Amino acid sequence: MNDDQLLRYSRHILLPEIGVEGQEALLAARVLVLGAGGLGSPAAMYLAAAGAGTLALADDDEVDLTNLQRQILHTAESVGEPKVESGRRTLHRLNPGTRIEPLHCRLEGDALDEQVALADVVLDCCDNFATRHAVNRACVRHRKPLVSGAAIRFDGQISVFDLRGDGPCYHCLFPEGEDVEEVRCAVMGVFAPLTGIVGATQAAEALKLIIGCGTSLAGRLLLLDGLRMQWRSINVLRDPDCTVCASVQRADGDARSLASSP
Repeated sequence: MNDDQLLRYSRHILLPEIGVEGQEALLAARVLVLGAGGLGSPAAMYLAAAGAGTLALADDDEVDLTNLQRQILHTAESVGEPKVESGRRTLHRLNPGTRIEPLHCRLEGDALDEQVALADVVLDCCDNFATRHAVNRACVRHRKPLVSGAAIRFDGQISVFDLRGDGPCYHCLFPEGEDVEEVRCAVMGVFAPLTGIVGATQAAEALKLIIGCGTSLAGRLLLLDGLRMQWRSINVLRDPDCTVCASVQRADGDARSLASSP
């Protein structure tokens, strides 16, 4: 780190759990943020402010006037502009030292696979189950930690799905194909600060994973009732018959058994 970086990130460096080594890990990290809306806005801003080296910001949407109530990456002047370009400009002003890669597309197929493979950690800040499941499958394939968040009305949830341990994947908790009601802010509404709370928590989990400090939310689902401002933490287990991660978990277990054999 140069002198400017030592000064900029000094309040991180003062924390013994982070220090110079942890901050250098952040500066070298690449984070994929899927969604530049209500959750992606605070998540990306805290990641950039904290010194994440590269942020790949993916979103195929344009800024709409109704977004401005909660999507703090964007301003009235951004209406009609691709969210990733508006976000790139805001994040560059916040921290010119963070490299922003705007991806104005809905990542899917080989493109999604490529971006997940490049990332150190992936943040799911999107608003539909099809994308969530596609991202989960890619993260399972590449053994990349996935930080998932959701917010609707006054209710939020956050978890970490990390196949490097024994925890579940997203599919274990929310199986694809089940009759799950898809609710969106455009129809149901959302309390503006709720997206900030959930998105900031996603950023915190991502930073901890990169630095290697603390205990992540892997194996736990954190639920927030914003009306009562009450948090609940629920332990979640891996599904041994999961069609997405079971074979990967078995292969990892076999590899560990072979490595420990005399």
